[in-house]
Order: sequence, then structure tokens, then C-alpha cells
Amino acid sequence: MLLWIIFGFFFILSLIAGSRLKAKFREYSKIPLANRMSGYEIAKKMLSDNGIFDVSVTSVKGQLTDHYNPANKTVNLSPEVYNGRSVAAAAVAAHEVGHALQHAQSYAWLKLRSTLVPIQNVSATIMNVIFIGMFFGSYLLGNIVPIQTALIIIVACYAVFTLFAFITLPVEFDASSRGLAWLTNRGVTTFDTHDKAKNALRWAASTYVIAAIGSLATLLYYVSLLIGSRD
Repeated sequence: MLLWIIFGFFFILSLIAGSRLKAKFREYSKIPLANRMSGYEIAKKMLSDNGIFDVSVTSVKGQLTDHYNPANKTVNLSPEVYNGRSVAAAAVAAHEVGHALQHAQSYAWLKLRSTLVPIQNVSATIMNVIFIGMFFGSYLLGNIVPIQTALIIIVACYAVFTLFAFITLPVEFDASSRGLAWLTNRGVTTFDTHDKAKNALRWAASTYVIAAIGSLATLLYYVSLLIGSRD
């Protein structure tokens, strides 16, 4: 029951943060930039200004699907950002290029997060197997893996998830700082629009913060179960 309360609480928080993020994006999408640059143009200019010429900027389907892919060195922008000429588009485009800068400069936190990706994928697969066993009943799971052993595996997997989630925070905050600094230095955002761009990225960051705290809360729950099973 406690686990469902934890999931429910952080699920609601995530919905609230996601809703506010979308609302802020819509609001700031209506505020045009003085220089009328598109998200694509901003991304290309920021890359060029930082001496990065081997990263391409592409458009991907969806809303708020913007991301940087280090595997093929692409800054992927949603249509609203790629074509947009607003404060919101500028903030998101600059943030994603911030990740490209991290990659080019071998930013330590990004390298650590990338190292954890395959470990997290394996952990997720193991967790799926464990939870499928739990779904069909503890008796079935107990015949395959002792409950205490299953709890140890779950704790180990959630430890990986939690570590990954918290390492993601400095990666995201730093990308935003890099993007906002460039927008200011190049005069893309003015005194009136800088705070709006910063606020949009702050709401985006809040989703990562909630995810990290939620993962930690779940980890602590399973740790308490493991400790209790040994009494």
C-alpha cells in the first residue's frame, strides 16, 4: 500500500510539473524574439560560435521531444522549436545545444551518465522479470528466486536508477546554464525575455528533480522491506 502511495504521489507531482511546463511553453511561444531567429538558426549559430561543426540539427516529430543524441551527434528539435521564433523555442534549442557542448568538452557528469546507460538498461530488464514474477504471485517467484534475494536485486536495480536520476540533474542544469549564458551574450534574449527563457527551463528541470526524488523514495521503501525481511 505504501508503495502505491509513493508512486501515486510522485505521479501526481509529475503530472503537475508536466502540465505547468506545457503551459509555460505555450505562453512563451507567443513571445517573439527581437531578432526573429528560429530554433534551428539559434542551434546552428550556437554550435558555430563554440567551434562545433560535426553536429547536425534535425527536426523530430512530437511535442517537447527535443533531445541531443551523442551517438550520432544530432540536436533533435520538435517542430515548434525547430521552426519557432519565440522565447520558448530559443530556450529549448540553446539547452539542447548545451548538451552538445558538454559532449564536445567531455563534461564529466555527462560521461558518467553515458557510462551508466547500458547498466540501467540491464537493470530495467531484470526488474521487469522480477515484477512479472510478482504479478503472477509470490509463490511462483519464491520457487524461482527467494523473496529476500529478489528484494536484494530490486534494491540494487533501484540504486542504479536513483544514481542515474541524480547524475542527470547536474547534466540538465549545466546545459541550461550554458544555453542561457549564450542567449544573453549574443543578445538573442533581452532583459525582458531572459527571465522567461530561464523560467521555461526551470520548469523543464523540475520534472527531472521530481523523478530523482521519486526514485530515491522508492529505493528507500525497498531497502526498508529488505531490512524487515531479515528481522
